Amino acid sequence: MGRVLTVPNLISFTRLLGVPVFLYLFLVVRTDAADVAAVVVLGVGGLTDWVDGYVARRLQQVSRLGELLDPVADRLYILATLVALTVREVVPWQFTVALLARDVVMTVNLAVLRRYGYRPPPVHYLGKTATFVLLLAFPVLLLAHAVPGASTAAGAIGWGLAWWGLALYWLAGVLYVVQAVRLIRLARSVRAGTG
Repeated sequence: MGRVLTVPNLISFTRLLGVPVFLYLFLVVRTDAADVAAVVVLGVGGLTDWVDGYVARRLQQVSRLGELLDPVADRLYILATLVALTVREVVPWQFTVALLARDVVMTVNLAVLRRYGYRPPPVHYLGKTATFVLLLAFPVLLLAHAVPGASTAAGAIGWGLAWWGLALYWLAGVLYVVQAVRLIRLARSVRAGTG
């Protein structure tokens, strides 16, 4: 469990390196070719989100570092992509605010859990699905922006995925909050019983 240099962790580290590469291509270089390359970087980042967990289970290389790295990489990809797509006006700021508001709720939720001595809850399947859908939606939206011939179809598919991902993201957030409320009630009842 305590291993650091495992195949899935190397995949997660590589995913993390993709974040600044994407930002550089999309926000600094800003050419048509760079936008297409940014689509590829996002696509690879989204696909490897599933690969690292699969490889960890398959090779029996599940580690605490991997359990922490995967959601960090997910959050960084989502945050970096949202900011970049909002700056380039591919995604409206209202959509960005809706996604970021959920992360604020989750940050408060985790802080309250820590106050009661709980670690972050395990990642829920619905949360992983929401993240996967969002990480799939962003490259498709970027493709619609970068390749004019694909804008109609890719835009429709990308926005369908994006709204679905946003709904699932919030639903998963609500489930995490409900789980936290139950744990806090349990902790309070235990304290009341021993106090």
